[in-house]
Amino acid sequence: MADNKKNIDEVQKEAMKGPRGRGKGGVIKKGTAKRVIKMVRSFYPVMMPLVIFLIIFSAVVSSIPAVFTQNVIGLIESNWENGSWEDIKSDVFKYVMILVALYVLSLIAAIVFNQLMAVITQGTLDKMRKKMFGRMQDLPVKFFDTNGHGDIMSYYTNDIDALRQMISQSFPQLLQAGIVVFTVFCIMIYYSLWLTIVVVTGLAIMLFITKKIGGKSSRFFIQQQQQVAKTEAFIEEMMTGQKVIKVFNHEEDAERAFDQINEKLCEVSNNANKNANILGPILNNVGNILYVVVAITGSAMLIAKVPNVSISALPLGISIIVPFLNMTKQFCGNVGQVSNQVNAVVMGLAGCSRIFQLLDEVPEADEGYVTLVNCKEENGNIVETKEKTGMWAWKHPHSADGSITYTKLTGAVTLDDVDFGYNPDKIVLHNITINAKPGQKVAFVGATGAGKTTITNLINRFYDIADGKIRYDGININKIKKGALRTSLGVVLQDTHLFTGSVMDNIRYGKLDASDEECIKAAKLVGADDFITRLPDGYDTMLYNDAANLSQGQRQLLSIARAAVSDPPVMIMDEATSSIDTRTEQIVQRGMDALMKGRTVFVIAHRLSTVKNSDVIIVLDHGKIIERGSHEELINMKGQYYQLYTGAFELE
Repeated sequence: MADNKKNIDEVQKEAMKGPRGRGKGGVIKKGTAKRVIKMVRSFYPVMMPLVIFLIIFSAVVSSIPAVFTQNVIGLIESNWENGSWEDIKSDVFKYVMILVALYVLSLIAAIVFNQLMAVITQGTLDKMRKKMFGRMQDLPVKFFDTNGHGDIMSYYTNDIDALRQMISQSFPQLLQAGIVVFTVFCIMIYYSLWLTIVVVTGLAIMLFITKKIGGKSSRFFIQQQQQVAKTEAFIEEMMTGQKVIKVFNHEEDAERAFDQINEKLCEVSNNANKNANILGPILNNVGNILYVVVAITGSAMLIAKVPNVSISALPLGISIIVPFLNMTKQFCGNVGQVSNQVNAVVMGLAGCSRIFQLLDEVPEADEGYVTLVNCKEENGNIVETKEKTGMWAWKHPHSADGSITYTKLTGAVTLDDVDFGYNPDKIVLHNITINAKPGQKVAFVGATGAGKTTITNLINRFYDIADGKIRYDGININKIKKGALRTSLGVVLQDTHLFTGSVMDNIRYGKLDASDEECIKAAKLVGADDFITRLPDGYDTMLYNDAANLSQGQRQLLSIARAAVSDPPVMIMDEATSSIDTRTEQIVQRGMDALMKGRTVFVIAHRLSTVKNSDVIIVLDHGKIIERGSHEELINMKGQYYQLYTGAFELE
């Protein structure tokens, strides 16, 4: 109970911290906005400029009614005393029709760019998800060992959704509002410099308020985006371990831990939205006050007959003041809209920053050039063939003379003075030397943490060694392409994972082009056929949620069948029978013995009865080999293996 509580508390503390490797203080990486724009433009090189043009056109059209208002009022003002409606109605009608035509074009432009933005947004998200998932497939195992699964899932949910909102709403509205502000400002200067100065003074106040309140809000929105990821990571971990929580009656502790993390999320979200919600009303009221100030200032100047200073050289009159009031309202409204969109943009950029951080993760290095090919023997020579002969060879190109040599795949694995540490500063394996001959069964025995699984991870090149050499059929595995290396290795892990799909699909996962007959043969070989045929739909039975409807032993049997169908020359069994009862173990052991015949096999087992028939048993202790030999040899040595086997010493 104490240990379990400690684990929950550690997870909770980790979730309360900022996301791992996400930068200090939740700061958005410099250049993120530029990178987003460049990315979208690369996806849609023609459509994106067209959308920007349509947005600008629509924004400019929405800014020019003031010009038409000024012209119409100017006509009426100039013909007020001596003219008549008949004298000006044709000109007024002309202005109205031009304005109507522009509004119709603006409406069409708005409809078109909104439709195009829907295509661009969903297309960008589709491409980004593909890029993210593709990059994840290229990342080393270490990335998934050091990042929470819920945090990784958050890339595809919260961060992608923040990107969607930014592309589809925030950027277009920000651009449109910015163009309107700029256009209206230019028109203001054209008509009256004095009144423009009044509006600019109000703008300075609005910007000051936005900086003070919006700046706080932006920081909290970044924290909110990060805390959501941590909350999801915590939930995912708790849901995965729900059975453990219930077994140890830890529901209340888990709930308290979640409450604290959720309250942290609530706190930063409240702070973000509180500041954002305050900003809008303040800016609106500043805009209303500015409207009144402009009206009073314009009226006072008109009464005092202050000469107008403008590019248009028009005298200050009703035809200037009335449109100016509308422009002030429009100007302030769009400045407020820009301020409101800033938070959404910041939130989107925070999500994009996380997405780009994933895309920028260093992919798994693969400098290998030796590949695995089908081959056959002709006149005593190994010849490459496209036919499936069941015989494999390493194709080794030599850069020195351009020649190619073929080495038959036999499954000889050698580790020579290997050192390794997950952290370079802390070596966990020391001077490991193993010589596994083709067809040999090599067993690893030792306490938890002795380095058994680590050795098999190095053979797979899930991690690269710090020093020494690992050779496969005499070839340094650094020269072998990782895909080819892993194709030649069959692995049965202690922790099984089955995918959503039929039983047949899960067995075929070991060899995607395997026929149904091959899958059934593999299942029979390992003793899985008996329980599969008793399932409701046999091999067509659908499995969901990591095959939760099967027992742990049945899941392990399917995992072993999956490795068997791939028919590799080297097998790695990491506690392959740890979840199987004694009776089932006997069935599986017979199948595994048949499976291991003629193959090089590495076995990790705590049940020493399963390794008695191994050719070589290696005893590990704190990353060092302390004993090696056959079962009889080690018993006669009466060392640690003897103590383990006789029960005088237990694995700890």
